[in-house]
Amino acid sequence: MNTIRWGVLSTAAIGLNKVIPAMQAGAFSTVDAIASRSLARSLAAAEALGIARAYGSYEELLEDPEIDAIYNPLPNQLHVPWTIRAAEAGKHVLCEKPLGMDAADAARLLEVERRTGVKIGEAFMVRTAPQWVRVEQLLRTGAIGRLLSIVGVFSYHNTDPENIRNRLDSGGGALLDIGCYMIHAARHAFADEPLRVVGMIDRDPQSGVDRLTSAMLEFAAGQAIFTCSTQMIPCQRIQFFGEAGRIEIEIPFNMPPDRVTRIFLDTDGDLFGSEVTTETFPACDQYTLQGDVFSRAILDDAPVPVPVFDGVRNMAVIDAVFASARNGRWETPQRF
Repeated sequence: MNTIRWGVLSTAAIGLNKVIPAMQAGAFSTVDAIASRSLARSLAAAEALGIARAYGSYEELLEDPEIDAIYNPLPNQLHVPWTIRAAEAGKHVLCEKPLGMDAADAARLLEVERRTGVKIGEAFMVRTAPQWVRVEQLLRTGAIGRLLSIVGVFSYHNTDPENIRNRLDSGGGALLDIGCYMIHAARHAFADEPLRVVGMIDRDPQSGVDRLTSAMLEFAAGQAIFTCSTQMIPCQRIQFFGEAGRIEIEIPFNMPPDRVTRIFLDTDGDLFGSEVTTETFPACDQYTLQGDVFSRAILDDAPVPVPVFDGVRNMAVIDAVFASARNGRWETPQRF
């Protein structure tokens, strides 16, 4: 076998509009089945996307012997329960971020992965995107000297009360939806876990979800600061500051699949940017890369890009930011 046969749990928009079409273009991935709690919805999605089999329940998909792996884009509160059921059915699982509702929820997957022997990973697609791979290379080779600070912003505007991102019971809000990217990026760049964090949160008075969250993460080697919002003008930027240089990623998270993307390297410090070097990357679909890298990990019995333990540690930092915002104190993330 040289391809992995994927099944998709739910007809979530991110799957239909982004992930499934991208995976169908992969060299090592095929999407062979999709399930919904409504057979009519799964049939419509299968017809629109050219998927061979449609099921009217998630259980039927997990029973399909011709499916090797599951992509789980269900609402946040269903990530862990259905990932567990998929793993116990012998399927590898790529689960959308955030991995769980909190660290304790996500940590249930550690035992499940050990017991079942399947591969479970979190869908931080940026880890396989060329821009991020290049930034990691620049950081590890000392292109900007010792990394000292990371500053970022990630925002969009969505006030629809029916959207799951605005529902507290579905794990909505800025921190779980997009702040998780900032935390993941900081942990990965410093190759370490934060010693302590502090957070500030402004909640929507109607929905109760955090609509504006800012945090500071203190690492042994430096600091990370970020703001994320679901009710602010859309913006995505992240910068890495070192003793001898600065790296900026343009549109770091929702990188367009049909346009070139860029990173900027400044090793001069001219405030007008006259010496900034621009590196351009050909258009590509980061979801195609994510699917293929995960599929190759299954085929080669290699590590997945973002394993369960990494997802649990990310959730622990998220928990600490929430706790700090509640009590107004610095918090130490739980260690896993």
